[in-house]
Amino acid sequence: MAGFFITGTDTDIGKTWVSAGLMVAFKRQGWSVAGMKPIASGCRQSSGGLRNDDANLLIKQASQSFLYDDVNPFAFVPAIAPHVAAFDDGVVISCEKIIKSYRLLESQADYVVVEGVGGWKVPLNEQDTVADLARNLALPVIVVVGIRLGCINHALLSYEAIVNDGLSVAGWVANCVDTHCLRVTENIGAIRQRINAPLLGVVPWMEQLDVERVSDCLDVAILQQE
Repeated sequence: MAGFFITGTDTDIGKTWVSAGLMVAFKRQGWSVAGMKPIASGCRQSSGGLRNDDANLLIKQASQSFLYDDVNPFAFVPAIAPHVAAFDDGVVISCEKIIKSYRLLESQADYVVVEGVGGWKVPLNEQDTVADLARNLALPVIVVVGIRLGCINHALLSYEAIVNDGLSVAGWVANCVDTHCLRVTENIGAIRQRINAPLLGVVPWMEQLDVERVSDCLDVAILQQE
């Protein structure tokens, strides 16, 4: 059994699509896989309760059917910081509850891909951050770097924070989220020279996002050599 924790240099830089792409890549190699988005802001009400499009995308890529509440234990309507949304709803985001759901998924899949919320230091409650959740899950981390102006600084700070928090960085993904970004190759090269973790792939900007195309850009064989 194995898992990876997916974090990013910011919010809205493609963590979900990279997570789903990794799931497809593992399945292509014959492994069973589950996806998890423990905390989701920006959900809609449905007949089955609150639902999040990102969590549903991960559910769709899983090797088998999993209960929505195990994939996304904490769901909130407004697309705001999770600890604020939780406070407004009178809910405390519990790492213990997330770990329990993770163990259920882990018992039924070779790989579990866990997508964090926002960036590495986003608060979850009065004590815990995303970093604490990853540490409690004891998973190696994959960093999704949104390639745009400022990405070098954001990537290096995120990498340094993860390492200083005692976790290993299994790899990173360069996701080209800005069509107007200049010197993309040089930016990716600068990050690559300064991060002691393999580049798992470069995802080009896509007018229409497609999980299969994202997966084509990722090399999960590198992760299995760790």
